[in-house]
Amino acid sequence: MANKIVLTGIKPTGKVHIGNYIGAIKPALQLANHTDYTSLYFIADYHGLTFIQDRNEFNQLSYGIAATWLALGLDPEKVVFYRQSDVPEIFELSWILSCTASKGLMNRAHAYKAIRDMNEQSEIDPDTGVNMGLFTYPILMAADILLFQSDLVPVGKDQIQHVEIARDIAESFNRTFGEAFKLPHYLVDDNTAVIPGLDGRKMSKSYNNTIPLFESSDMLSKLINKIKTDSIPPTEPKNPDSSSIFTLYSEFAEQDQVARMRNRFESGISWGEAKNELFQVMNSFLERPRNKYDELLANPEQIDAILSHGAQKARAIAAPLLEKVKKQIGRYV
Repeated sequence: MANKIVLTGIKPTGKVHIGNYIGAIKPALQLANHTDYTSLYFIADYHGLTFIQDRNEFNQLSYGIAATWLALGLDPEKVVFYRQSDVPEIFELSWILSCTASKGLMNRAHAYKAIRDMNEQSEIDPDTGVNMGLFTYPILMAADILLFQSDLVPVGKDQIQHVEIARDIAESFNRTFGEAFKLPHYLVDDNTAVIPGLDGRKMSKSYNNTIPLFESSDMLSKLINKIKTDSIPPTEPKNPDSSSIFTLYSEFAEQDQVARMRNRFESGISWGEAKNELFQVMNSFLERPRNKYDELLANPEQIDAILSHGAQKARAIAAPLLEKVKKQIGRYV
């Protein structure tokens, strides 16, 4: 029996932070090592055009995302790793799908609705700031997913709708032209914890409370020392399960280290000591990937070669299905 296809899209949205790594990259890399899956990972650069329209920023973010995943251990020989814009079949399929997708379905997309709601609250034209790329991006996302007959699409809970829309679009096409697309399923990791930021709230760029993944060791130490703590005296027991420091420590330390740290929290540890221990495990884990990341960014042609090779593999998978779709719509008689 053929392996299940697992597809992960990676949008270039700025500096990757610790929360991105723990919540999305770490579980996706674990899937890449699963022998029952054929894993596809792509840089969703053209999705980024909906909000990044500076050529230098667009270019740098795409390279930065690719370098991040490679530095953290994604093996391009074991997976299909490509840049979305290098696979033209995706965009041809996107147009075909747009001709069977309803406008009403696009109206219900969360990103579009959020902007409309914000504009209406501000009493301005509801579509202010909405470009057609943003409005129709669920169709392009459906093409990303359906072109490779994806079985599973790992997403956060707030992104489940993307996969549901892809299923709706696939069903619409299948009803109109005959069976062509497999219906994908979303994969949500319910065990992924909410990663706390420097102020204790969820780590998010919008809160300006993140720890960028590849900061220098000096800056990493300074940021960790900014993590908000309570006023419990140093020698008093502390609850590890309510501590931002312990939550982060658990994601980077070995199991035996986590067990020892739990005991130290429960018997009494100063916040200064706890922060220093967190720095040690994080810096130790990130040192090699940080160096690899810098090396890759200094050699963008190496990234291009890896992504180009991945695109060749992706197009080999995509081409037969696109030909089938074109026949079904009457492109060939």
